[in-house]
Amino acid sequence: MLKGKTAVVTGGTRGIGAAICRTFAQNGADVAFLYAGNVEKAKEMEEALTALGVKAKGYRCDVADSAAVKETLSQIAKEFGPVQILVNNAGVTRDKLVMGMKDADFDDVLHTNLRGAFYMIRGLYPVFMKQKYGKIINISSVSGLIGNAGQANYSASKAGLIGLTKSVARELASRHVCCNAIAPGFVETDMTKDLAEGNQLAAQIPMGRMGKPEDIAAAALFLASEGSDYITGEVIRVDGGLAM
Repeated sequence: MLKGKTAVVTGGTRGIGAAICRTFAQNGADVAFLYAGNVEKAKEMEEALTALGVKAKGYRCDVADSAAVKETLSQIAKEFGPVQILVNNAGVTRDKLVMGMKDADFDDVLHTNLRGAFYMIRGLYPVFMKQKYGKIINISSVSGLIGNAGQANYSASKAGLIGLTKSVARELASRHVCCNAIAPGFVETDMTKDLAEGNQLAAQIPMGRMGKPEDIAAAALFLASEGSDYITGEVIRVDGGLAM
């Protein structure tokens, strides 16, 4: 389905990002993934993806650092050539009620989750424009749609990501570049362990279970494929009905 294409995935060593990397590789895409700091996990991911018969490499990069993003994308271009698919998945949380939230708590989350996606899109914008093709997939959250107590920073970053998605979609539509967002609900990852325990919202999921990273990866595969060529500026909830 994705044979002959190169995908760049941020936050690619854990949870949703890792599932997306595996799914893309299983469907023939070469994968360049970015990670924050765990070199051992990155090596494991490289080996797992390469074993699927595709080219794969991890790049250590802080997506909130504009210069680091520029350098990393330059290295990817040298080693992989043109990129057809970008998945902005890297994200952090610093959960606190607003009254106890420090400036750094707010800034760190916005810088990684929103500014990082902007840097990645801006860096690959000329590539997509030149080749008149591209798939940009931003991993937002239902928290960006309905909010969540104790996550003002995270919700704001994910809501901002939806606005970024729609603006980029409008800018690049005439170049046959699609930009869409996925809004996961509660998904079983390291990031959501605390939410899963004692959070009443988890019990309100109509489908009666938390999502799995593979549920999000399946939606990402569709948005990366030719089957979604006429879809842009859309936000697809993958949340078991939580935010309907």
